[in-house]
Amino acid sequence: MIRPELRRTVEYTIRSGGYTATVSARAGALRKLAYEGRDLVVPFSEGGPIPDYRGIIAAPWPNRIADGHYTFDGAAFSVPVNETERGCALHGFAFAFDWDLVASTEDSVTLAVEIPGGDGYPSSLRLESTYSLAQNRGASDGEDGLSWSVRAVNTGEATAPYGVCPHPYLVAGESPLDSWELELPAEQFLEVTPDRLLPLAERAVEGHEFDFRRPRRIGGTEIDHAFTGIAFDAQGTARMAVRDLERGTGVGMAWDRTCPWLQVHTADKKPPLPNRLGLAVEPMTCPPDAFNSGKDLIRLEPGAEHMAEWRIYAL
Repeated sequence: MIRPELRRTVEYTIRSGGYTATVSARAGALRKLAYEGRDLVVPFSEGGPIPDYRGIIAAPWPNRIADGHYTFDGAAFSVPVNETERGCALHGFAFAFDWDLVASTEDSVTLAVEIPGGDGYPSSLRLESTYSLAQNRGASDGEDGLSWSVRAVNTGEATAPYGVCPHPYLVAGESPLDSWELELPAEQFLEVTPDRLLPLAERAVEGHEFDFRRPRRIGGTEIDHAFTGIAFDAQGTARMAVRDLERGTGVGMAWDRTCPWLQVHTADKKPPLPNRLGLAVEPMTCPPDAFNSGKDLIRLEPGAEHMAEWRIYAL
């Protein structure tokens, strides 16, 4: 792990039309994304800490591993517990490193990081993340805005478990989150333990407060759950949206079938911490604690690669 005081503050700003994005070498994270000056994600300060893992890439696992322990191909592994209050290992390794520049243009940047294998992980990985902005391709079909991809290559000699997701907190507008309208095309959610948020069972959203298949106000609903049974269109694309109806603004996110899971979190905090600043929306290749359950876990063979991509765009 790299000590925070040794981390660089290098960052890259890209632009296209009304869109601007700033990507930090620290964690390879999306620090800011705006459209015509309006924030589409909750930003974090340049050079400071990254609160709540905003904008990071969670890899080689999304969400959490119970107790930081798992078994893969008969071998036992342990990774550091960084969610101490729940006794879990959260969001992988990639956020702990500074990422290196691979290529940049006015409207795109690619960063990469090498993650070594060791006692906690059976192989080494190379991750490349590309952030690309475009406008006038049609926001209604999710092709406008920011395209964000992660390519993983197993550079070691052993098969490795793998999963990935982005970690943006979307901002619909200036009104409070409770007043935002959420549209979420998911048939099921993952019921979790209330104390540690570890998986119990998949449940239907029908008749539940988590049913946002038809757009409706979030209100006081508190969410920190994974959803599945995602509705994909004929092109294999799923879309969600959150709108500030009072301001007439919103933000959407699109992804493909590589991510059959979607973590959503209303960013609830206890005073005096800032509460419900944005909506975390995380298309995931696998559910929480997949390193133990094996559910939708990717087996990345030596030399093999995996690609995942998401889009965020203004409404």
